[in-house]
Amino acid sequence: MSGDLQRDGVKFCRTIFDTVRKMSVDGLGVTRQGYSQTETDVINYLKSIGSELGMEIHTDPAGNVWMTYPGRNRELNSFVAGSHADSVPQGGNYDGLAGVTAALAVAWWMRRTNYTPERDYVVLIMRCEESSFFGKAYVGSLAITGKLTDADMMLKHRSENTTLGECVAACGFRAADLTSGKPLLDLSKIEAFVELHIEQGPTLDSSETERVGIVTGIRGNVRHRNVRCIGQTAHSGAVDKQYRHDAVMATVDLLHRMDCHWDEWLEKGADLVFTVGVMQTGRTAAISVIPGEVSFTIDMRSLSMDTCEGFHDLLLQEAEAVAKKRGVKFEFDKKLVTAASKVDEALSAKLVKAAGMCGVPVRRLASGAGHDTAVLSNAGVPATMIFVANQNGSHNPYEDMKIEDFMKGVAILWSTVEHYEAL
Repeated sequence: MSGDLQRDGVKFCRTIFDTVRKMSVDGLGVTRQGYSQTETDVINYLKSIGSELGMEIHTDPAGNVWMTYPGRNRELNSFVAGSHADSVPQGGNYDGLAGVTAALAVAWWMRRTNYTPERDYVVLIMRCEESSFFGKAYVGSLAITGKLTDADMMLKHRSENTTLGECVAACGFRAADLTSGKPLLDLSKIEAFVELHIEQGPTLDSSETERVGIVTGIRGNVRHRNVRCIGQTAHSGAVDKQYRHDAVMATVDLLHRMDCHWDEWLEKGADLVFTVGVMQTGRTAAISVIPGEVSFTIDMRSLSMDTCEGFHDLLLQEAEAVAKKRGVKFEFDKKLVTAASKVDEALSAKLVKAAGMCGVPVRRLASGAGHDTAVLSNAGVPATMIFVANQNGSHNPYEDMKIEDFMKGVAILWSTVEHYEAL
């Protein structure tokens, strides 16, 4: 059966996007917490599509779903494509879901055109990629690779009196199965993993011609979920400046120093981003009160983990200096580290060739955001990513994506699968 996937697959993909949005709508955006009932419902819906396509469906002990479209030679290693099903709180609908939808669209097209691939083609749906609720990213893929710990399962929910492990159990899985230290499957059986994802930045959307990107690497990060600056609460009118231990001023001082250092490191050519995404004063905060406590988050990212660790060391040094100067104390919770990742160059080259075969211009670019691809790549799986342009950023309810841009990415994925052995 002849046809054009970029044109004929639009309705199939839009139906998935619209259905999942309705299932997880939360105000302006969507909320699909990892290991929640909503995430489970969405995954069950996506599994139903796999069933309609005649795919073999397996759910691993962490709840990740592997849906296989059988190839001619089942002894060969599998070509795997997919992404995560969860979202940040009141976020956008395409972060993660675009990759799952693209992978399903390829399977749908193979079924529609009666195409049998040389090797098994697998759609992978991963759970709990976002760190927003428990402060731990890539839970599903880390479980796959045997990299989760018992301490991870004890992480507290951001706003509810529950832990990650308890939420895992509520979804019908055993936390102990996620933290055995062993991969959940033989990773050597994966020939290639490709994750399509929205870019989440403005580079591709600023181009009139290159609306799709092939990723060159994924930044790692060093994070703190909670840093506390502890000073002394006092009356705002009764304490002169030299006697104050103002937690807000101390925190601002520290962050201003780090912002200046950031400029210096960038001027020297370092790849680095530094973010404080959450900041709040203590419960006793009021207009007439000198704040005695501030809590905030830290997120620093780079393609070089040496850069991340070096900037983190500088953060601790400056915190000590500010504490001494202003009579406060900084307390850092446990450092969370996700390693930077290189993509598989040979696999990326195949994507570039496949893009040429289907007439889609592409740009090579780095990923500033972290992804499950990095976890799988660092575990030895040949992995890379396709980026598609999107509007209004990401991790916000205004995230958007043009379906024609998305379908260009889908076309590259399909072309790679179709011609994989010859590329």
